[in-house]
Amino acid sequence: MTQNTTESAVLTRISEIVTPIVSDLGLDLYDLEFVSGIVRVVVDTKPGLIGENGKPAGVDLEKIGLLTRLVSREFDHAEPVPGRYTLEVTSPGLERNLRLPRHFEREINKVVSVRLTAPHDLTGERRVHGVLAGADDKQIVVRKEDGAEVAIKHIEIDRAKTVFELATTSKEDARHSKKKSANKMEAKAS
Repeated sequence: MTQNTTESAVLTRISEIVTPIVSDLGLDLYDLEFVSGIVRVVVDTKPGLIGENGKPAGVDLEKIGLLTRLVSREFDHAEPVPGRYTLEVTSPGLERNLRLPRHFEREINKVVSVRLTAPHDLTGERRVHGVLAGADDKQIVVRKEDGAEVAIKHIEIDRAKTVFELATTSKEDARHSKKKSANKMEAKAS
């Protein structure tokens, strides 16, 4: 058996163990990797889940800790990884690596940065930055700032990730917000 075949078999066995545990906790298995003795289990909330703040919900540390304990216990019994390994359970974070078609499909309407394996046939660009306008199992479509849409086949993508953009407010917006808050407090006091 070659190294890749062995790693693939181990990854399949790991997936068989991890998937039901992740599902039982109401989470989504975002990604699974087995590279250089590191088993990386990346989980997220189910797509579309909204938190108390009205924004997409994230995975809390309690669930990450519980998942780590449950997976570790199952690995101790089943021994899916030959030899020594490190188990790493994490969430994808704000800037998520996008490797699989389902990753892209889940991040539509978010800002992405894509590095291509070679310059794009039509634009000649090696990097494309913009809003992910569409995605399927064959390609993605990125809408750049100038409004142009670039279709990119998955096989042309070297690396891709979502880009977290911190919303900034101008001094004028901040002053307006403070006045509004002060007016609300005065109205409540009356």
